[in-house]
Amino acid sequence: MTPLLKLADAIDALIDRVGWIAAGLTFAMVLLISGNTLMRYFFNTSAIWAQELEWHLLAMVAFWGLAYMQLRGIPVRVDMFYQRYSARTKLLMEFGVALVIMLPFSLLICWLGWGFVSHSYSLAEVSPDPGGLPMRWLVKSLVISGYALLALVAVSTAIRTGMQLLRASADGSRGGHAA
Repeated sequence: MTPLLKLADAIDALIDRVGWIAAGLTFAMVLLISGNTLMRYFFNTSAIWAQELEWHLLAMVAFWGLAYMQLRGIPVRVDMFYQRYSARTKLLMEFGVALVIMLPFSLLICWLGWGFVSHSYSLAEVSPDPGGLPMRWLVKSLVISGYALLALVAVSTAIRTGMQLLRASADGSRGGHAA
């Protein structure tokens, strides 16, 4: 196995772990929302920190789950067109989207997000609500971590599709010489 494929495997394993964490956080979020709802309707009480934690968990699930979904091909494509393309065209599209769109966009968001998070950290930003959660920069850092994971998925996708394209090209050139 080439070092690039080992890298892609390592990235995929990391993203799979993150996907399982996001799934677990979804379950925790359901329990938290249920608890908050029961407290509000049966005991007429509510905790601001718990409501904010719901949103923080939702952000984690969304940002971290995005990378897992992209890796596993869960996002919906316009299959009406995509299904008609040849295998090579599909690989070229996957490769191009990963390198030209997904990777640069993810890195740009990480770069822009860094200023967003560091500004929040320097201000020691907290929730504006009394009883809310401290360290607002932590939840804002999910933007960076989510898009960093998406950038890793783009690298893995580019490696795998690039290797498949090279292999298909080599097989085609060998087949052409043999005939």
